[in-house]
Amino acid sequence: MSFAIIETGGKQYKVSASKILEIEKLNFKVGETIKFDNVLLLNDDKSTEVGSPKVEGAMVEAKLLDTVKDRTVLVFHKRRRKHSRKKNGHRQRHSKIQITKILAKGGKVVSEAKIVEKKKIVKEEKKVIKKEAKK
Repeated sequence: MSFAIIETGGKQYKVSASKILEIEKLNFKVGETIKFDNVLLLNDDKSTEVGSPKVEGAMVEAKLLDTVKDRTVLVFHKRRRKHSRKKNGHRQRHSKIQITKILAKGGKVVSEAKIVEKKKIVKEEKKVIKKEAKK
């Protein structure tokens, strides 16, 4: 099983083909292809390549599935004996991506994945098939 370690948003992620993960929000539209060229480690079934600090020519391609919000984090400030309180909530935004390709030096494809279609599209197709079957 081949994998790569990429860095984005100040964090490092271990990714493999067809893996879906949430990362810090990226300014792309849903369905666009994102290219990560900051690959720190690249591993295929035969060899491992460690970068210093990154592997030159290696790239990971992903597809942006959705932009979501994290759960609410409550921020509560209280000052003693002054009856002073302040309560705020914060929801961090994330981008949900699916890894499609891991490319080595020279554009050689190390691993590739199929894209997962959204469930809504599949459900609509099933409804159309059922309507046609009733006729």
